[in-house]
Amino acid sequence: MGDTAPLSRKTARTDATRSGARPGAGDAAAVEPPLPPTLRRNAPLVPTDSAASRSLAAVIAILTFLAALCAGAAEMVASSADQWQGAVAQEVTIQVRPSPGRAIDADVARAEALAKATPGIATTRVFSKAEAERLLEPWLGSGLDLSDLPVPRLVTLTLAPGPSPDLKPLRASLAEALPGVASLDDHALWLRRLSTMANTFVGVGVGIVALVLIATGLAVAFATRGAMAGNREVVEVLHFVGADDDFIARAFQRRFFGLGLRGGIVGSVAALAAFAAAGVVARAWRTGPAGEELDALFGAFHVGWRGYASVLLVGVIASVVTGLVSRLTVRRFLA
Repeated sequence: MGDTAPLSRKTARTDATRSGARPGAGDAAAVEPPLPPTLRRNAPLVPTDSAASRSLAAVIAILTFLAALCAGAAEMVASSADQWQGAVAQEVTIQVRPSPGRAIDADVARAEALAKATPGIATTRVFSKAEAERLLEPWLGSGLDLSDLPVPRLVTLTLAPGPSPDLKPLRASLAEALPGVASLDDHALWLRRLSTMANTFVGVGVGIVALVLIATGLAVAFATRGAMAGNREVVEVLHFVGADDDFIARAFQRRFFGLGLRGGIVGSVAALAAFAAAGVVARAWRTGPAGEELDALFGAFHVGWRGYASVLLVGVIASVVTGLVSRLTVRRFLA
């Protein structure tokens, strides 16, 4: 019975503290000091709005914008190269060279007849002498008299849809009927060079995207270490009350993933706006002197759904990299 009163007073003081009542003057020593702002109830572990967080989100947005531009440009070049290869692969060319003592018109007619008799050839078109001379104007200039030059004549052959036909019999027939005069060009060498150029450009674009993502990870790592150093006391208190490293790492990962997602969305949207603006400018320039060159290089300057998907994917990857790097940095810092 002698211990009942102290126990009752202790229970009453605990109940009063839980209910929010102020303790008496005699219990002043039992009053706990106010919690720091970072440990107040419902306060996040990592500050949600600070100058460092806004700066990191801006850096991620800029890096995502650059990476998305490289990804979209690489996809655009790859799509244009596929269109070029598809168009060129459907045509082959017979070149008939003038030869002393031979009638070039008869040789051209003979080459066309052999082409029409070959299976897999859909249509043929013979270039006239004037058209053949016009093809040389980009290199020789216009207004020149080329009548005295041995300008070759061309016969273009359009292949029928479906599997590529075997052109060896046609090449052998031309060598037999028009030896040293006619030659068949299936543009295989040009197609290989075009494919190599396109693959090189795409590889460079992918490499630049990877470097930008690595730079994003490094920036996030430095920012995470700074945040850990600024919240060292909070982390120590969390460890004291029983929080494990996974709990702390998840808190930082969620916060930095949110920053990465915000920066990734802003950078991706800015890249899509840049492509849309470039398309508008390209359409406006199409009527000018450089319009044909732009159309030949970029087509209609249309990114396509794969380009848009790659731009958005870069933003998602940037946010994922931000969350993973922050988690790994926190775990290493705590270790």
